Amino acid sequence: MSHAIGVDVGGTFTDAVLSGPDGRMSVAKCLSTHDDPTDGIVTAVTAVLARTDPSAVTRVVHATTLATNAVLERRGVRVAYVTTLGFRSAIPLGRYARVEEDRYDLRFDPPAPPVAAEDCFEVPERVNSRGEVLRPLDEAAVVRVGEEIARRGVTAVAVCLLHSYANPAHERRIAEILGALVPTVVISSEVWPELREYERATTTIMSAYVGPVMAGYLRRLTARLAAVGITAPVHVMDSAGGVMSAELAARRAVTTIESGPAAGVLAAAATGYPDVISFDMGGTTAKTCVIRDGTPEITHEFHVGGKGSFGGRRAGTGVPVKTPAIDLAEVGAGGGSVAWVDPAGALRAGPRSAGSEPGPACYGLGGEEPTVTDANLVLGYLDPASFAGGTMPLSRALAEKAVDRHLAGPLGVSRAEAAHAVHEIANASMGSAVHVVTVQRGIDPAGFVMVAFGGAGPMHAARVASRFGISTVVVPAYCGVGSAAGLLSGDLSTDRVLSALDADPGQVFAALATAAARDLGVSPDSPGVSVTRSADMRFTGQAHDLTVPWTDSPTELAGRFSARYLQVYGIAQEGPTEIVGYRVRVTQAAARAPRSPATPGPPAPAGLPGAGTADGGVTRPARRRSAYFPEAGGYVEVPVFTRAGLGEVAGPAIVEDAESTIVVPPGWTARLAEAMSVILTEAAR
Repeated sequence: MSHAIGVDVGGTFTDAVLSGPDGRMSVAKCLSTHDDPTDGIVTAVTAVLARTDPSAVTRVVHATTLATNAVLERRGVRVAYVTTLGFRSAIPLGRYARVEEDRYDLRFDPPAPPVAAEDCFEVPERVNSRGEVLRPLDEAAVVRVGEEIARRGVTAVAVCLLHSYANPAHERRIAEILGALVPTVVISSEVWPELREYERATTTIMSAYVGPVMAGYLRRLTARLAAVGITAPVHVMDSAGGVMSAELAARRAVTTIESGPAAGVLAAAATGYPDVISFDMGGTTAKTCVIRDGTPEITHEFHVGGKGSFGGRRAGTGVPVKTPAIDLAEVGAGGGSVAWVDPAGALRAGPRSAGSEPGPACYGLGGEEPTVTDANLVLGYLDPASFAGGTMPLSRALAEKAVDRHLAGPLGVSRAEAAHAVHEIANASMGSAVHVVTVQRGIDPAGFVMVAFGGAGPMHAARVASRFGISTVVVPAYCGVGSAAGLLSGDLSTDRVLSALDADPGQVFAALATAAARDLGVSPDSPGVSVTRSADMRFTGQAHDLTVPWTDSPTELAGRFSARYLQVYGIAQEGPTEIVGYRVRVTQAAARAPRSPATPGPPAPAGLPGAGTADGGVTRPARRRSAYFPEAGGYVEVPVFTRAGLGEVAGPAIVEDAESTIVVPPGWTARLAEAMSVILTEAAR
């Protein structure tokens, strides 16, 4: 009997979900271990297995922020950069846009480049945009460069030559020469052969920077799982929501930079609503994404390591990476976000997070600063006894002490007012992420359904949705471990791209599909394997392009491009077009157990005295407790339900899960729907 495990490592918690052959799920949540994430993974996996034989596990799917953290914390390996003679300064010069907090800073210093100027090298060679060799490669110069790199102790090299997407021969030869001198050599023609030299170079550099870190981590994880009896292959989610083998993830580590957030978006898309705004709030960050017609928005370039970019769409706010990724907006607002009073006396929340070490004050692990979780506990939204399924009791006394000392006292307000202000500031911060993916892109969010998940998301979702006129919020089953559950819906897939002008589309697509299928160890013609083709197009004379689904009809292809152009820019433009690049995505459908309609929902949270009942449409709460709702005059006694015991109830109310808590504000109603989802609906305003 086969089982599958999904594991999501977040900044505060590590979540694991076990799916059995009948579709039934069990979940586990534990604190993340930042010194070695595999410790937390093994703890969560061991807990979720319980009485299940580890040898019955046939698939492990993992989402990780390892690559992202390596970039943000500068924990990758030292990289040397090799390029065409005359272009070594492109990386040290870089590109940077001043964001809000830097805009008027007279002492502004740009961030350090991804490779130090002294580690940038150039070799004599030249190829033009059509792949014609203008100057042969000077192999003796390559040897001298390699010897100097090795002498400096640099262990990874990123090679990006001018126009190598059109002719990779010189890059491949350099890789052969340098490979005898340096352990890791990454070339742009294998990582992402697209035009735009700077972006292709930084993508290659990032792959070399995090690749050895990812390879070592995945080897260690595989060994740790084998030690507990799990010998199933380990798969890793990529930034676009696909799944790849651990070996491929190590070779193309740059594609996993947005691995963690992508899994949650898949869980939101799996709810079946066509137009969705996914809202994922964990312990460290909150992430949003637009899903239209059941498909998440995909971007082919994002930025990492910057600030103020809300996930990377703003050019110049980090290091650009050219690889497909689910188009997310992300802000530093999570349950562990620290609340503080700035020198001007204004209350702030985040972006700094208490994480899992020491964690919020209420965890009792040594943290003394108040966080969003502490504020929610003071407000009565959280039950100290049932947090994280009852496995981690919270201390209300420590939360109150932190709020009083650091917030209420300095501000001269009551404890409840300070805590509620923290809650509202977190809502406003998360609202800015929703604004980025909707209003700023010409999308009216009022026509969408918000799907909320993550350990803290359902507590804040209704308030955030109300800011945008979104009247329906869906909280799916297992919402507290939504990203881990979403991992199990990912198919094995990989992408290939090639910039090519005046090429034969059939030949290019065939070559790309063969290469992508080889990455997955399958054939493009194998059963269960699908190949999706698309093209990068632009109006002739323009500098930038848009990606559209491929068709062999030139007229239909031009129509698709015009429609996409109108959707993105709001302009009905006409004129001659050209194709500048080709893309394929090869997917092998993963075997999944069908979810039985009789599959029960999540168990009642541990520690509750009763599950509550819903008889004849009359919902009876499991109990009541005091919670803060300003519309109701402050602290009021509100009913507390379990998901299984919920029928339909008007707010204010609270619904508790084993892994999360749903807050139903006044003016909203909550009801239990199919697949154990809870639907929150706001009355017409």
